[in-house]
Amino acid sequence: MGSGKRGLIAAAVTVVCAVTVLAAPGTAFAAPSPTPSPSPSSSTPASVSNKDLEAVRKKLEKLYHDAAVATDEYNAAEEAAEKQSAEIVSLAKKIVKGQEKLAELKKRAGAAAAAQYRSGGLPDEAHLMLSDDPQAFLDGTGRVLQGQRATKGLLAEMTRTQQDLEQYAKDASAQWQKLEAGRKAKAAAKKKIKKQIAAAEELESQLEEEEKERLAKLEEQAAYKAQTAWLDSGILKDIKGKASKKGREALEYATAQLGKPYEWGAEGPKTYDCSGLTSQAWASAGRGIPRTSQEQWKQLERIDIKDMRPGDLIIYNADASHVAMYVGDGAIVHAPRPGRTVTVAGAGTMPILGVVRPDA
Repeated sequence: MGSGKRGLIAAAVTVVCAVTVLAAPGTAFAAPSPTPSPSPSSSTPASVSNKDLEAVRKKLEKLYHDAAVATDEYNAAEEAAEKQSAEIVSLAKKIVKGQEKLAELKKRAGAAAAAQYRSGGLPDEAHLMLSDDPQAFLDGTGRVLQGQRATKGLLAEMTRTQQDLEQYAKDASAQWQKLEAGRKAKAAAKKKIKKQIAAAEELESQLEEEEKERLAKLEEQAAYKAQTAWLDSGILKDIKGKASKKGREALEYATAQLGKPYEWGAEGPKTYDCSGLTSQAWASAGRGIPRTSQEQWKQLERIDIKDMRPGDLIIYNADASHVAMYVGDGAIVHAPRPGRTVTVAGAGTMPILGVVRPDA
């Protein structure tokens, strides 16, 4: 390999960050053919060695993994922003109603003050004490007590309404601050995603077509090796679960998306990221679940792998940065990473963190 080209590859390989490299579409279960070795007598420039390509594969895996982590951060910030916006709208409505109520209470208080003015400015108690009619005095005592209670009640209600308005305003301000913090987090995550994907694309762009083909073979071999090791554990003989009604509906939705492109932050219907696919699939079955793979792992009921059934979600990587839907027979359907499409792959091609069941 020429020193100039080797330098480019070596420099590109030093970049870090990314979503897990998955089995290439349509090759999850077939043993890949051996990678051909370049002919030393070839007149074409020396190609990158398999060792260098393996280093490229691992760097791409890291880059796309970190992009997936950032995508989860972006999706979480977006989901939080939607909730905060809804809360702000709700608080705004409460503030409007509270202001209307306070205006009505003030109107009633003003009417009471006007009535007192018309009676000479003396309170009802004074008029009562000045009365020389014993029966009127007795009758008026009850009315005065009622009036006092009504006045106290009116003042107390005005105070409560004012306090409510102050609290609503504080809550709305807090939600605005959270919304602004979420906006910044979302922008930072977006920047990080683009940086990781750009680095991965730059790394791949340094390769010739023949090298890209060999890189794809290396990815296939790594996926095949991982899947074979998983199957060799005998795990499939223990997995006999049947899909639930909702699980079948979710699975039908997910498999109907096969071939559609991966796009970070997307929830369909034309493009998806990994958790966008699983959340929309289960939403189509009438079961709303968290938007991100990390929250799906945190909030949904966890199931032992041996009890797994089609429609369940398999969470991957120690940081729960990827999710797929179990199809059955050791296979999954998922949206792998940028540059790929929704596909079927081996369930054991990535490090399994655990399994969750949306309709447990």
